[in-house]
Amino acid sequence: MTEIPLYQIDAFTRRPFAGNPAAVCPLSAWLPDETLQAIAAENNLSETAFIVQKGDRHELRWFTPSVEVDLCGHATLAAGYVVLELLSPSLPFVSFHTRSGELVVRRAEGLLSIDLPARPPAPAHVTDALAEALGKRPIAAHAARDIVAVYESAEDVRALRPDMAKIAALDTFAVGVTAKGTGIDADVDFVSRFFAPAKGVPEDPVTGSLHCTLVPLWASALGRARLRARQVSARGGELDCTLAGDRVLLAGGAVLVIEGRMRF
Repeated sequence: MTEIPLYQIDAFTRRPFAGNPAAVCPLSAWLPDETLQAIAAENNLSETAFIVQKGDRHELRWFTPSVEVDLCGHATLAAGYVVLELLSPSLPFVSFHTRSGELVVRRAEGLLSIDLPARPPAPAHVTDALAEALGKRPIAAHAARDIVAVYESAEDVRALRPDMAKIAALDTFAVGVTAKGTGIDADVDFVSRFFAPAKGVPEDPVTGSLHCTLVPLWASALGRARLRARQVSARGGELDCTLAGDRVLLAGGAVLVIEGRMRF
């Protein structure tokens, strides 16, 4: 029987049962890919992060319940919390080697900050299929890894009830929706939601990788590099965002909610 540690971290929040939960499993060596995928399916969270330390270098991979992905912000923040707060609290920062290059998590004024590659979007056509899948036609659309639909108000974003089967049928990794902060969300610069049903995540609570596209989009629209964001999912989460050239810095809280061992 194999036994590995498992931590569940709520990321991009300062309180338990909010933000986006991620499982983090530190390993002594890489397990077979099918085992990693089975562990992620068993956890049944939007992401499970696996860490292998090799000397002073940490390797990091992310799995949804159904696929491995090339970038996950909240699970990287969660992995950073596990290393910096639980495993190696003397470290000032941790650098992860990933499919998306070197990603650094560091302490930042009581929060954790993650440095991610920017994914600026290009204008895209608002198709009938996209409008039907979301249930309301957006005023604009953009494309990077994901399709991003822009709405007039935060209220529009909160009110969406998308058809997940139709979202899954679209030719895109996932669909993000966004709007300027208005109404009860006027205290932030922009809001968002994120739907990836084809990847095993119908609606993600808080999505770091989406903000790699949203931050360049809204920095251009609002004319400034520092932004405050809120993902208005059922759990909700908040992010301090900075566009730094071709990088996006995302800062948020993280909370340990489960610590244990997995046996298989």
